[in-house]
Amino acid sequence: MQNLDYARYIDHTLLAANATVQQIATLCDEAIAHHFYAVCVNSGYVPLVAEKLAGSEVKVCSVIGFPLGAGLTSAKAFEAKAAIAAGAQEIDMVINVGWLQSGEVKAVSADIQAVREVCGPIPLKVILETCLLSDAQIIQICEICRELKVAFVKTSTGFSTGGAREEHVRLMHDTVGPEVAVKASGAVRDRQTADIMIQAGASRIGTSSGVAIVNGSAAGEGY
Repeated sequence: MQNLDYARYIDHTLLAANATVQQIATLCDEAIAHHFYAVCVNSGYVPLVAEKLAGSEVKVCSVIGFPLGAGLTSAKAFEAKAAIAAGAQEIDMVINVGWLQSGEVKAVSADIQAVREVCGPIPLKVILETCLLSDAQIIQICEICRELKVAFVKTSTGFSTGGAREEHVRLMHDTVGPEVAVKASGAVRDRQTADIMIQAGASRIGTSSGVAIVNGSAAGEGY
């Protein structure tokens, strides 16, 4: 995969609670320099990122209900609407994992649908937190996402007990089929791991180690 354009797979990401204005600005500068697909941040930084990326090809991506996904559905929808108004061009929302594990499938579906409606043509990526789910639950939520016609299913927040795993990416890809894309995120910090995720079916990589991946250098740190 030496000729692969890794940069166009990468959502360059910084979601730490202590991320500074300067660090976010640097993130944007790196994304522009390396032609990454998007910059992914918490919604409070969307205005800054939109300003920094103005005139570039790099998309502005905001996480919603991050990292737990356990907030009110109305709060998630409001945050998504506000983020889009502030300049977000893609939305990554976290599902309510506890609802899914409790069998509250209708509530999980309604939660996603509420954000999906707010997004309209804006691509919605749905974060499953696969490290907390069984294979059967991964299949179940992927089927819900396919029915709701979201843009992506995404493995992880990177803030729970684990990140993207090859077998989960493959399972997600096989379940959603060609209608929905797969984003691998969490613990993808070097080119070798990125290759594994892409070969398993990921068409986007969420990582704070984008520069290391495109340069083929040693694994980075962080998300």
